[in-house]
Amino acid sequence: MNWDVFVTCAITGAGETTGKSPHVPVTPAEIAASAIDAADAGAAVVHIHVRDPDTGVGARATELYAEVVERVRAAAVDVVVNLTAGMGGDLVLGGDEAPLPPSPDGTDMAGATERLDHVRTLRPEICTLDCGTMNFASGGDYVMVNTPGVLRSMARQVQELGVRPELEVFDTGHLVMVREMLADGLIDEPVMVQLCMGIAYGAPDDPTTLLSLVNLLPPGAVFSAFSIGRMQLPYVAMAALAGGNVRVGLEDNLYVGPKQLATNAELVARAVRILESMNVRVQGPAEVRDRLALTKH
Repeated sequence: MNWDVFVTCAITGAGETTGKSPHVPVTPAEIAASAIDAADAGAAVVHIHVRDPDTGVGARATELYAEVVERVRAAAVDVVVNLTAGMGGDLVLGGDEAPLPPSPDGTDMAGATERLDHVRTLRPEICTLDCGTMNFASGGDYVMVNTPGVLRSMARQVQELGVRPELEVFDTGHLVMVREMLADGLIDEPVMVQLCMGIAYGAPDDPTTLLSLVNLLPPGAVFSAFSIGRMQLPYVAMAALAGGNVRVGLEDNLYVGPKQLATNAELVARAVRILESMNVRVQGPAEVRDRLALTKH
């Protein structure tokens, strides 16, 4: 059991959710405002993607990240900034009989240095590294591509920037990659891991699978765990019981109750209530910086 838990709010993601809820933020101003509201509600960390303001499709333009980060840093509320570095690894193959060439619709492949341009420019306290390649969406031919060579290069660059990587683990094999990068000196202590559960073709969100992943973590790792969809809020309690921290947000789940669309602030507030009802103390951003040895640039 973890009695001192921090809450991360994943603000918008890159999925096709903007047409499913009016609360999913799209423009930099909307994303920043939602992040600030989440911080006011009790989130110590905000995990940020950006979207094309005109189409709502996930994007990776540094200028979009810059506007979001500048607005969040200028806000009256303090919060730890966590930027995704997962964009630029999207491969959509051409079909079962002709996989090559890849489909131009949805494919966005970039090298390690380009994928980190916004991190290099903005120097957040945390950025994510997705620790493996996997089939990601139900059906279709989309593959989330993160090869060992690219991951090692990204880890080395993030380390040189003084940014803490949040190691995104979607299945047990991804922890092999985590241990290899740690052994190679590419990850500094304390190791920060996010266990991503319930995603198609990755680890299912049952308690036995969660505990098996927890038991495979490197010694001393600080971890969070979440599940997508309706299991997001039950996982608030599950993660704390397993010794971890919590992630909620509209990237992973759109509802706070049956047929009740949520805002990010509402999901954070519900998570805080769940934790406090378990006699768990919710940590603030200053405590998280100390716990994870973060550098506020």
